[in-house]
Amino acid sequence: MTKQNELFQEWVRYADEDLRIIEIALREDGPPNQICFHAQQVGEKYLKAFLIFNNQEIEKSHQLRYLLDLCQLLDSSFNDNELRDDVIYLTQFYIETRYPGDIPAFSIKEARLAFEAAVRIKEFVSDKVK
Repeated sequence: MTKQNELFQEWVRYADEDLRIIEIALREDGPPNQICFHAQQVGEKYLKAFLIFNNQEIEKSHQLRYLLDLCQLLDSSFNDNELRDDVIYLTQFYIETRYPGDIPAFSIKEARLAFEAAVRIKEFVSDKVK
């Protein structure tokens, strides 16, 4: 296994761990803010995994729209409207869920929507790297 493939697999594994945390939290009536944060992380990690799969260096950026734009430079299908909508939706959950004073109260409905968006991003990227 190449170093690039190992790194790709590691990003996927970490993203899938975030998904697992979300599944547990949803089942156990977990905190919506944390569910939303982990959903954002799934999107970020899968977009970065796609970039690594395509031999791209990744920056330490948490800006999902920026990462999506980088992916689109490699594959124009990343311009998909639903994918872009999911990325835009998840973007709100990085800073807002991390720092006291910035934390709005996200609802369980928003958390479920975030989870669904994260799953769609995972499926989209997974289809591209087969």
